[in-house]
Amino acid sequence: MLAPCLIPGRREAGCDEAGRGPLAGPVVAAAVVLPEGYTHDLLNDSKQLTERQRDRLRVEIERDTQWAVAVVEPADIDRLNILHASTHAMCLAVQALPERPDFLLIDGNRFYNETDIPYQCFVKGDALYMAIAAASILAKTHRDELMVQLAARHPEYGWDRNKGYPTAEHYRAIEQHGITPHHRRSFSLYRQHTLFEN
Repeated sequence: MLAPCLIPGRREAGCDEAGRGPLAGPVVAAAVVLPEGYTHDLLNDSKQLTERQRDRLRVEIERDTQWAVAVVEPADIDRLNILHASTHAMCLAVQALPERPDFLLIDGNRFYNETDIPYQCFVKGDALYMAIAAASILAKTHRDELMVQLAARHPEYGWDRNKGYPTAEHYRAIEQHGITPHHRRSFSLYRQHTLFEN
């Protein structure tokens, strides 16, 4: 059972991101403030959700909570590095919330705070706090949606299936078609072949 909050009665925003590992596409972060007494059975097992369950939860989270999503594009990821880009996206999401939170619950072990709001980091925070789990769902579903849109413009990379992650299909497409403006040039975009490959 996930905890509803860290300290009752305080406006806490759960923050998480999606898309640190892909070779292409943005990193997307979400910030979510749950209403007092909010609960949802599916949030208690967010890592095991199907795509359909995530999509359903997204609708309910967006209807029932205060939330914001922010996107940091590949050029900024290359300029900042992926860790700074991820925490920058979280800060942008927090700043876009309709009301300022009192405290931030951050998924992960490092955070570069660009706000003056106090925070605490939690490793695997989406398995600890409902607000972080809700933010995780929004970040992932929004990013997946963006990657499907990009896939329509660049179908050869299979982004509707691999979401920009370093799969064999994606590496093959890069080798055959080259890179796009949506690829992260600071990442290793080509497979590292070994002496023992056939």
